[in-house]
Amino acid sequence: MSRTRIPPAVGGVAAAVAVAVAVTCWVLFPPELAGRASASRPSIDLALPWPSDGQSSAEVLGLGSLGSRGEQQPVPIASVTKVMTAYVVLKDHPLDADEPGPQITVDEQADAESTSAEESTAQVRAGRRISERDLLALMLVPSGNNIARLLARWDAGSQEAFVAKMNREAAALGMTSTTYTGASGVEDSTTSTAADQLRLAREAMKIPVLRAIVATPNLRVDGVPGEVVNTNTLLGRDGVIGLKTGSSTAAGGALMWAAQAPGGKLILGVVLHQSPGGSPASGLRAALENSRRLIAAIQHELPAAATR
Repeated sequence: MSRTRIPPAVGGVAAAVAVAVAVTCWVLFPPELAGRASASRPSIDLALPWPSDGQSSAEVLGLGSLGSRGEQQPVPIASVTKVMTAYVVLKDHPLDADEPGPQITVDEQADAESTSAEESTAQVRAGRRISERDLLALMLVPSGNNIARLLARWDAGSQEAFVAKMNREAAALGMTSTTYTGASGVEDSTTSTAADQLRLAREAMKIPVLRAIVATPNLRVDGVPGEVVNTNTLLGRDGVIGLKTGSSTAAGGALMWAAQAPGGKLILGVVLHQSPGGSPASGLRAALENSRRLIAAIQHELPAAATR
């Protein structure tokens, strides 16, 4: 993700409390996350304001698919890539919901990359020891590319070896239109579809610690200056409890999102390739706004549809 992006707005006490309550409920009493509803054939037919450009997919777990829009051809996904990075790390090094995990030493490369003006990073210093959970947060909340690569090296010895794991997991999940070429998403050669990423979203939200991290509006990490603010400014609105933003010139704006529906069902969606070719900030604005409209409409229409 490019460093040039929308300054995230802190939602205030009310939004933070709403997110905290939602996260606690999801961690302690997660609903059934099973189900393999097809994202291309809607089983819940709602009149929704799908984005007119790019591609989108959405579903309600336990009820079915809301369908897909746009040609499901592989496109760059930018920092949405980091959801797979977190998924692989947590599969190899599982954590309980509140467990910090092992302490990981920041290497010289992650330190050097933290001052890059070309991509989003988290300011970490060589020799500092930071827990696995905090590093996952620094990767997913402010979208630290250097942290994604650090975690890849820690897990697999090299980013290249880690990427091989990412692609194996994608194949195992049936993500047949996905190719990962890096752990951070900065490479335009990492491509996927909304339907494929929806498969990953479903699996990612089964992991309590990942659910808790992506629902965090802001946090502080020892040894990292200042407050870390989430790039997903939809948190706490319309039931949104995650997941991950992405933006670059080639990818435009992208968002993998999760929202809690009335009655406790989980709504998942992915919006990709919004306003590509322009600035990453404008693409991200488009992805967030188009996703906001889509989520609000689903929340409004779903209760009536579920009773039909």
